[in-house]
Amino acid sequence: MEVYTIEVPIRCFTCGKVIGHLFKTYQERIKKEDPAKVLDDLGLKRYCCRRHLITHVSIIDQILPFNKPIAYE
Repeated sequence: MEVYTIEVPIRCFTCGKVIGHLFKTYQERIKKEDPAKVLDDLGLKRYCCRRHLITHVSIIDQILPFNKPIAYE
């Protein structure tokens, strides 16, 4: 069984635009380019969508130790 983790919300909480698939691309490109230009290129014009990618803090490593498999009968 393969486990997937979601880093950022799939949709913007404010406007509902789908943004989850853009996070990995954003993280790779900001290492080489200006973050504002990257967000513009990805089509994120609204500040509500931009804030999700800019302010995201990954806490998955802190949460995973508490993940217990569910025993299905």
